[in-house]
Amino acid sequence: MKNSNILIIDDNKSILSALELLLQPLCNEVTISSNPNQIPFLIENKQFDAILLDMNYSPGTTTGNEGLYWLNRILEYDANCSVIMITAYGDVELAVRAIREGAVDFVLKPWENSKLLATINAAIRLRHSRREVKTLKERELSLKAAIKKERPTIIGQSERFKEVLDLVQKVAKTDANVLLTGENGTGKEIIAREIHLQSLRSDEVMVNVDIGSLSESLFESELFGHVKGAFTDAWEDRAGKFEVAKGSTLFLDEIANISLPLQAKLLAALQNREVVRVGSNKKIPVDIRLVCATNSDLQSMVAEGKFREDLLYRINTIQIEIPPLRERLDDIPLLANFFLEIYAAKYKKQGLRFGNTVLERMTRYDWPGNVRELQHTIEKAVILSDGNSLAPEHFLFSGTRQKATPRILTLDEMEQQMIEASIRQHNGNMSAVASQLGITRQTLYNKIKKYGL
Repeated sequence: MKNSNILIIDDNKSILSALELLLQPLCNEVTISSNPNQIPFLIENKQFDAILLDMNYSPGTTTGNEGLYWLNRILEYDANCSVIMITAYGDVELAVRAIREGAVDFVLKPWENSKLLATINAAIRLRHSRREVKTLKERELSLKAAIKKERPTIIGQSERFKEVLDLVQKVAKTDANVLLTGENGTGKEIIAREIHLQSLRSDEVMVNVDIGSLSESLFESELFGHVKGAFTDAWEDRAGKFEVAKGSTLFLDEIANISLPLQAKLLAALQNREVVRVGSNKKIPVDIRLVCATNSDLQSMVAEGKFREDLLYRINTIQIEIPPLRERLDDIPLLANFFLEIYAAKYKKQGLRFGNTVLERMTRYDWPGNVRELQHTIEKAVILSDGNSLAPEHFLFSGTRQKATPRILTLDEMEQQMIEASIRQHNGNMSAVASQLGITRQTLYNKIKKYGL
């Protein structure tokens, strides 16, 4: 109580004095008033941790209506106020009515000091708890707004990718379970988030679970929750991801990594739309929209007995295949420039651009790691760059895999590559380059200008 501010409103000055003498040594500040009309001014200008409010003020009045009136005025101003009613012994029913209308407790006259202090302490704790809950709710709303504002950038104009986005738009407004398939690095999580943001559940935060990172022993606890004492280190009750995702979207990545016994438990939760926390028998209803992702062939896994067919039917009401980057050639320059802008800003290299041949070479590379590999490759290139242009030597591809049928180069492109190779071989010695290529230095300079080297 020592850091608390207490307000006491009572028309009996003897009671005010007695309460002030009792509470003053224990509290930060005690404010007293015999006039309830001062309440609006007092609560607007100071925060009180507890308010002790008498039920009657006018001489001869015993109805308690005045106390109820001022109780409602206080709660209109701040619904989280902790108001304790002060009442005579014969007005217990009236005090109970006051509690129904929002008071936290009542004190009978004459009171026992120990009981009075316990009541005030409880009211103060309740006030602090309400304030913390309010703050947490405000932070939650701000966080949701920030997450919703930071919409992931969807980049793509190729026909294959447009087909994906069209399907996303059709599916998003429903609650149908969606299975996203495709190679690693194709952007399945971004598509999952886009489905959520276009859905009717977009006001809530999408909940992600990377199944591949969960051990067998943690799976149930992570998804379904546990109660205190359910296992070693279960020090308190904990809600699982199914509960946390209430009213929102639950995204299960790498769904193929679930063992058969756990697949059965997941299937039961989805079919019954309820979960049971580890260590409990209580069934908890869940309300989620499920989106799963995998880079595995689940049909083959079903044929091999590694994945339950009934679970596959449950999770893929709609299946969306995300195409690999090698099937989205038109999107490579768009994605490359997008990542270049991001990393040029991050590493303070504004003005950085791609050299003439870089983007064309990117479209010839197979990108086994898909969009993720492209992103990391450009980040490395930005880090390694010194000037204002990214040259081929700045790119460290993860392998030499190229398209099976390479495009035939034009004569100009072959000449450009020969000049580039010769410049690198002779470390920029233009006389040596011209000599090796069998042309004059002036002709060499003209071709360098022509190709933007």
